[in-house]
Amino acid sequence: MNITDFATLLISGIVKNPDMVKVSSFEGDEDTTILEILVSNEDMGAVIGKQGRNAKALRTIINAHAYLNNIKKIKINIDSF
Repeated sequence: MNITDFATLLISGIVKNPDMVKVSSFEGDEDTTILEILVSNEDMGAVIGKQGRNAKALRTIINAHAYLNNIKKIKINIDSF
């Protein structure tokens, strides 16, 4: 499972509108993979969580998956539309 499918699976499980989740990845500078996660405005609170705990946990799990798939550097951006 690639990193975008994995992130989509994780995020879709905690939001009210899983059809509105969009995850894309692209290459940045110096072998960095940038993962862009977009959710609807009303789901942003669930993704971030109280004091950012959900967002931190999501970043940890996604970084672990990236490590297992030999992705050296990953930057994760979470935003709403």
